[in-house]
Amino acid sequence: MAPSTDRHTALIVGALGVTGRALVEYLEDKPDWDIIALSRRAPDFATRAKFLSVDLTDAADCRTKLSEHTEITHVFYTAYSQQASVTAEIPVNVGMLANLMDALEPAGLRHVQLMHGAKWYGTYLGSYKTPAREDDPRPLPVNFYHAQQDWLVERHAAQSSPSGWSWSAMRPHGVWGFSTGSAMNLMTGIACYAAISKQLGLPLRWPGSAGFYDRLYQLIDVELLAEAMVWTATTPTAANEAYNITNGDLFRWRQMWPRIAEFFDMEVAEPQTIPVAASMADKGALWDQMVAEHGLQPYALDDIVNWAYLDMALNNDIDQMSSLTKIFKAGWTNVWDSEATITRQLQRLRDNKIIP
Repeated sequence: MAPSTDRHTALIVGALGVTGRALVEYLEDKPDWDIIALSRRAPDFATRAKFLSVDLTDAADCRTKLSEHTEITHVFYTAYSQQASVTAEIPVNVGMLANLMDALEPAGLRHVQLMHGAKWYGTYLGSYKTPAREDDPRPLPVNFYHAQQDWLVERHAAQSSPSGWSWSAMRPHGVWGFSTGSAMNLMTGIACYAAISKQLGLPLRWPGSAGFYDRLYQLIDVELLAEAMVWTATTPTAANEAYNITNGDLFRWRQMWPRIAEFFDMEVAEPQTIPVAASMADKGALWDQMVAEHGLQPYALDDIVNWAYLDMALNNDIDQMSSLTKIFKAGWTNVWDSEATITRQLQRLRDNKIIP
């Protein structure tokens, strides 16, 4: 069945994170979509989206600012509140979703989508079954992904009308795109690490674990992810399910790293495990000099990079693979060659004067 083509209004929650920002940009030139974007920060780019600042932890603020927006048809929930532990993240992140839904229902919602990821399968715990399938047994420790989806499924089942809203959950792996102030951004961390290394006259050296350099991995370009988000949210045969989503291929960083080095016109050095957060802790002033020297946008380094996340992401020494069989069976067909497209978003960073 083809996706619905009537008019939609998207509510993008967490609109300046890596996935939310990509979705705002993807819908920008889609005339059949209106865009309402939720963010505590103002956008740093031109957009026709209507931005609202809403405190999702405050039920009253959600009701005051959202209950009047009965035009919202699709919710894309990409917000995340980082806490001190995996357990501590559960009540906060489920509570934010609950406050949002309480404010929106019983308006004219058609679909609610959650943005999750491979953490669902316990990638942060060590080895897990690969390729991961959506119906694999959950890891013993519960994280907020599990709790959010369980809450949403229960909320969906409790609707008074069987013709009410549907839901979906996306589980991308290795999201490759730009954002500011994001707790999890792989590409911007790698890009700034490479740019600083070049500024210091160094070759591009893999700083993660030596083993992970040769492990299998998957990415998804944010533009493809945004397309998949909208497809899933508007395709009836894809409703009420969770889906893995990637570019559709596999690679090893040993194969990809030279492509990144070529983009920055750098030599590739032998891997050496380097605590990136520690080695970059004093590079803020150098980045400020680079901003002035190369005419970059005036972001502070800490505004665009979370070095601790990069350390975690590049030292997870296990194969990481997600099966796409389920979403293919639902009708999704778009796949990209990661090695051929790895520099697309890097070039956008350069074109937008984020990196030299």
